Amino acid sequence: MYQILNFVKTNYTFIFLTIVSFFILSCAKTGRPDGGPKDETPPLLVTSEPSYKSINFKEKEVKLYFNEFVKLKDLNKQLIVSPPLKTPLLVSPQGTASKFIKIKIVDTLKKNTTYIFNFGNAIEDNNENNKLENFKYVFSTGNYIDSLKTSGIVKDAYKNKQPKKTNIALYRIDSTFTDSIVFKEKPNYVTSALDTTKFDFTNLKEGKYLLIALEESFNDYIYNPKLDKIGFYKDTITLPKDSILTTPISIFKEEQPYRFIRAKEVSKGKIIFAFEGKKENLHVKLLSKVPEEYKSIAQLEKGKDTLNYWHTPLDRDSLNFVVSNNKFLDTITVKFRKKKIDSLKISSTISGVLHFRDTFFIESNTPIIKIDTTKINFSIKDSIAINYKKITIDKENRIAFLFDKQENENYNLQFLPAAFQDIYKVTNDTLNYKLKTKEVEDYGKITLNIENPNSENVIIDLLSGKDKDKIVDRKYVNNSGKLVFNLLEPQTYTFRAIIDANNNKKWDTGNYLLKTFPEKVIYYKEELEVRANYFLENTFIINNLK
Repeated sequence: MYQILNFVKTNYTFIFLTIVSFFILSCAKTGRPDGGPKDETPPLLVTSEPSYKSINFKEKEVKLYFNEFVKLKDLNKQLIVSPPLKTPLLVSPQGTASKFIKIKIVDTLKKNTTYIFNFGNAIEDNNENNKLENFKYVFSTGNYIDSLKTSGIVKDAYKNKQPKKTNIALYRIDSTFTDSIVFKEKPNYVTSALDTTKFDFTNLKEGKYLLIALEESFNDYIYNPKLDKIGFYKDTITLPKDSILTTPISIFKEEQPYRFIRAKEVSKGKIIFAFEGKKENLHVKLLSKVPEEYKSIAQLEKGKDTLNYWHTPLDRDSLNFVVSNNKFLDTITVKFRKKKIDSLKISSTISGVLHFRDTFFIESNTPIIKIDTTKINFSIKDSIAINYKKITIDKENRIAFLFDKQENENYNLQFLPAAFQDIYKVTNDTLNYKLKTKEVEDYGKITLNIENPNSENVIIDLLSGKDKDKIVDRKYVNNSGKLVFNLLEPQTYTFRAIIDANNNKKWDTGNYLLKTFPEKVIYYKEELEVRANYFLENTFIINNLK
């Protein structure tokens, strides 16, 4: 009997503890009940101290109270203070949920000024991450709140993609204003085009303004031409008249003036000359006396502000050079300390399938100065020799090999030892490349009807859909007509038209101080899908509206 009573007592205790634990866990859970509707309501501001849109503001601290627990996300990226402060706001708590946000103002506020603390989408609820979108706290140190607005859109001048976070700035035009203000002073108002191309200014004061857009490396609202992109509105902004700006602001990277930086030996027999800005007419001249057998090759490195200079290794401690670019001239001495030359590395640009539009290139890390054609064999079906033509591209350390391509054929390209010799007299080992072509029916074609009513000089680029920066083909036109792009691999493509105003066969950027805009770039309205044995015909209207 005692054992039965003890058993019952023990189980009642277990059941009681289980029920208590269940209620404790249920109370501790902050999420929505299982099966209930998902909370999609963003948090709401209940009250603030001082109140929203306060005037004659003199406080050093603001508290914002919400109807539920909130947290801050990407605050440094999202928070915009307008007009900008020299010392950032201190916002807390960060990293934890709270029903209030405290803002400490360290800086001295300007008199008779409307301020906006724009949190963007940084405030969200704790449970479901619902964002309180475009939340702003507004107040004035004067006796009224400014209420004028303006809005517009921003885009990249060259690329067909949305810019990264872009800061939009307004500078008041008064008796002290100069165009150079963007290089040294913060603007009167700022906003951002974050995750969008559209921007909005609110709570502005009546007046005339310069409007610029900056894609910055550092969010300091000061234009640094070496690092930042800039765009500017063509006309003075007059408020309240210009409440909606119809012309997009195109941001661009300015070309910097030439400036020599340094020269140094990176390996035995190789010197790099680093510079900034314009590379046209850049020359390196050797001043030191060298042996008759001395050889050197200078090349600008693609995509970098660097000139590579390879030379015959010498048993001395330095060489003297003159580096010049038009009117700029620097005389320098390069000290020698390296003991080892670069080993020769050779690769091909094609492997496996050789498409009909492809050119087979041999690339090397050091300049090839001698080619022994008796040690180069091109053949089909493993034995039948084929003729080829070689073209050395000295500017890129590349050698093009041209030969007739037949459909559905196998090619064997063989380069025996010492077929190539570089500037250091280093030669290659045996290189074998096996390539295969497809049938013409495996490719497609696009016919593009160009409508160029103003007979503009236009660069037409066919761009790969897989890599939108890759130019598949480039053609030049100055009137209306028909362009044919054949033997295209099955994939998506698009077109880009560059209005080549100065007819120099390249895109030219703009300049803020000179108030010149970049050459206009127009992208075709859609991507075109090319399939095997498939032909498309489309029309591209070149409309160079200012």
